[in-house]
Amino acid sequence: MSYLTSPSASRSRSLAAIDTVAPAHSKGQLLFAKSKVYVHPTPSAKDNIPGFIALVRPPGASDREILLAWMPESLLRGEDVRAYSKVDLHPDDAPALEVFVSLPPISSISTFAFAIPLTRIYSVMLRPPSLGWWWGSIIIHTRNEAVVPALFFHDSESQSTIMQQKQRNKKFTPFAPDGDLFWGGDQFMKYLRRYTTVEKSTFEQRLYLINPEPDDLLSFSPPNARIEKISDRESLSRLVKDARWNVLERLARVTRFSRRTAQEVIGNSPPAVRAMLNVPEVRQLGDDFDSARVYLAKWAMTISEEAERSKSKVVWTDVVGDHIGSMVGDFEVLNVDDRVERRNEVSREEWKAFFDHSGRLCITVSEIKERIFHGGLAPDVRSEAWLFLLGLYPWDSSQLDRQVIMASKRDEYYRLKRQWWDDIERQKTDAVWKDQRNRIEKDVHRTDRNIPLFAGEDTPHPDPDSPFANIGTNVHLEQLKDMLITYNEYNKTLGYVQGMSDLLSPIYAVIQDDAVAFWAFVGFMSRMERNFLRDQSGMHRQLLALDNLVQLMEPKLYTHLEKADSTNFFFVFRMLLVWFKREFKWDDVLRLWEVLWTDYLTSQFVLFVALAILDKHKDVIMEHLEHFDEVLKYMNELSKTIDVEETLTRAEALFYRFQRTIDAIDRKNKEPLSSGGGGWSSPIVPSNSSGSSGFPDGPPDKSLPLKPDVTGRIVISDVLRELLSKDIIVVKDTIPMEEYES
Repeated sequence: MSYLTSPSASRSRSLAAIDTVAPAHSKGQLLFAKSKVYVHPTPSAKDNIPGFIALVRPPGASDREILLAWMPESLLRGEDVRAYSKVDLHPDDAPALEVFVSLPPISSISTFAFAIPLTRIYSVMLRPPSLGWWWGSIIIHTRNEAVVPALFFHDSESQSTIMQQKQRNKKFTPFAPDGDLFWGGDQFMKYLRRYTTVEKSTFEQRLYLINPEPDDLLSFSPPNARIEKISDRESLSRLVKDARWNVLERLARVTRFSRRTAQEVIGNSPPAVRAMLNVPEVRQLGDDFDSARVYLAKWAMTISEEAERSKSKVVWTDVVGDHIGSMVGDFEVLNVDDRVERRNEVSREEWKAFFDHSGRLCITVSEIKERIFHGGLAPDVRSEAWLFLLGLYPWDSSQLDRQVIMASKRDEYYRLKRQWWDDIERQKTDAVWKDQRNRIEKDVHRTDRNIPLFAGEDTPHPDPDSPFANIGTNVHLEQLKDMLITYNEYNKTLGYVQGMSDLLSPIYAVIQDDAVAFWAFVGFMSRMERNFLRDQSGMHRQLLALDNLVQLMEPKLYTHLEKADSTNFFFVFRMLLVWFKREFKWDDVLRLWEVLWTDYLTSQFVLFVALAILDKHKDVIMEHLEHFDEVLKYMNELSKTIDVEETLTRAEALFYRFQRTIDAIDRKNKEPLSSGGGGWSSPIVPSNSSGSSGFPDGPPDKSLPLKPDVTGRIVISDVLRELLSKDIIVVKDTIPMEEYES
């Protein structure tokens, strides 16, 4: 376990061996307790040990002699169990309790219990859970280098933290003073400050010095110190290296330390990444969507390896670009292909004309999809046409067939709903189910409240225990909630995930029939489920495809995004996750979705919409935006300003350009390589950063859109090939929740 030592701490003050216990039967005043604070002795979740973090004042002790302790639940007995629970659940704003408990053991090797006087603590390192870390944690550094286990706050299990979060949500103040979401560590630090001096380090933002001496303050929090903005000219790989040593040099001036200590102080990512994680736009996106936090956390944890790997990344000669340019032709997106046209929307009269007297289509499916793709649907057509686009109605069905299907689906929906609606016992006792219901209701009450259908709270809330019981609700919000709870029951593997309420609300607003809207939503989720996989593989593959697409279609823009540390494409994460729900105006979202549902050109046309937005704004990005936070802020501020028809026109033109590019490469690859007449006119060879030519060892870099094979022909990446397919990609989350958690 890591630790920091004070330069001014003398050997005479070192803690003696910590394998002793407190005197039997002695009592101390329990000043603070927080439940469900775990020690993780191994990587396996089954070995986690739950306990309480506590502040205990021994008899006659001053504030500086108060014990900071961790007690496993297994060591508590009788009255102590009740005492710790009572103090844990006691409101912060209520008068203090006088509760006495057995003094905790100074140390226990077998149970990890410990108790350390505040005077012997040098610093506390905090890592909140707000940006993708599953649990917030603290690391305690002692002055005598004693090994203390890291403590992990399982806030979702701690009743006191849950109670405080609910109170904050009711007051619409879910954030702690530092701007992060409130968590158990915030309350611990609040109480710690009551009894000792706590100074925040200037150099390491999550490091707090306890009772610091002048030398400590000079080293870690010098007067007028500030965090310097990193120069845009410094490469990420250099930042990854230099950041570590900059902190170590400061440590070297004040203390002895081990490599293990330094790694704990620095954390798992360089300052550039940590600064990025604290950008307000990133935090807001993370607060809106759990999956966004997961994606960015995973990216941050692998950034060091990616920076090292980029040293040997293949850099292609201009021969490929020259050949493709000559075959495809110079291209300006606005000088569009003659196949690109936007038309009037499909009216009710035109829609009816697509069907014969029995209700069967009298034109081909391709023809009707083409018409919707280029014109969209009139509002009074959507409630029927969307059921075809979302797979509820087969395209070859008759009117009678559809009536039978709808009757069956209605019965099935209400049967699914009754399974949880009638199970009163489960609603009262199943903590996991109640947690999901509360998450759903919280998301529903902040989804599209600016839309008249969902505005207003003119109906008394049916559940007096709901966080929104005092606010009220309306019938449509309740319908959304019930449909999402039913989907949580229907798709037991995936369940409900943040963002799904954004996908359901437009469908319900158009159809306004809960049973029908539910099955339309199920159809939508069959293609969108990959966006919500717990391992984020679905989103990763889409972002990889966009990465390849930008490299191929917009190489200058991609080079600039690399310099701006933005090739994680996090600035389009929200766009892809909920299909531009926050980027376009409400009516434009409806138009965009029905176009995307046709799969007329490709089932992944959503990526060309993203590319079209980047293409539209590439000049501004390349000329004025030099850092990740600037790119992210700019893209977020495009919300509700993007023209849907112009974007769809541009996206279609880009698709045809992409299609011609792939066709040109395929044709060139089929030509004979010998005697100068066919194939590539000069060898296609990569060069590495050292200037030597040849292929790198190991498998080809999957982040490259084009790679050569051993014959010199160009191989197009799999993710780019997929963009030409009209088949819907359906991916199911097959990882059981308990296995994933462990």
